[in-house]
Amino acid sequence: MTTAKLFLHGVPDSPAIWGPLLAALDLGDTPVVVPALPGFTAPLPAGFPATKEAYADWAIDQVAALFAQHGPIDIVGHDWGALIAQRVAMLRPDLLRSWAVSNAVIDPDYRGHRVARIWNTPILGEIFMALSKPAALAKGLAEQGMPADIADEEAVQWANRDKRRAILKLYRSAKGLSFEHDWARDIGRLPANGALIWGAGDPYVELSVAERFARRTGTPLTVIDGAGHWAIAERPADVAAALHGFWATL
Repeated sequence: MTTAKLFLHGVPDSPAIWGPLLAALDLGDTPVVVPALPGFTAPLPAGFPATKEAYADWAIDQVAALFAQHGPIDIVGHDWGALIAQRVAMLRPDLLRSWAVSNAVIDPDYRGHRVARIWNTPILGEIFMALSKPAALAKGLAEQGMPADIADEEAVQWANRDKRRAILKLYRSAKGLSFEHDWARDIGRLPANGALIWGAGDPYVELSVAERFARRTGTPLTVIDGAGHWAIAERPADVAAALHGFWATL
């Protein structure tokens, strides 16, 4: 019996970021769900507050629906999708066979990168969003290692005003990216069946963050050399091999 998979993207991405990895994984008939975070590829749903808790609740609903059809699932997250995936694993381990995250973890000592701090700051964040144009975003993402065709697709989504509003709300609900007073206190609730996969050259969440988390929790860490924050798209074959290897141990 194959185990269903759910993939959660991060910020400022969309489900397009998973394309190279899904091709490399070659999952065949395995049930696979790759949803867009609310507000990221379509208008924000009415009444959706776009806080980290709201996104975690939304993700639990996604997982529960897949669980109802297929039993315990494998959840995979990147960037904010990684943080949300870990929160789901903390709160509803009964729905999961495993969790795996790439280039972000819930860590009590991490304080966020420069852009996260800008987005967390009222007025400054709004100015950043107003001045940030899709073409400049595509150029910046590609320079940071994202494949150019995916960067172009993500830039199209950036024109969605609700997406930029949602990002500001999300980061402010997390005080930039500080979890020491809430989610990080529940790290002990994470089930043991987890894995970390990390681009060695990540400028946003340095490899040392993953190494610290791995030491503290005993979670296995696979380092992807020659890749940065978007290792899942930069080195999809290597990430696919790491995931298949991890899933084979379950």
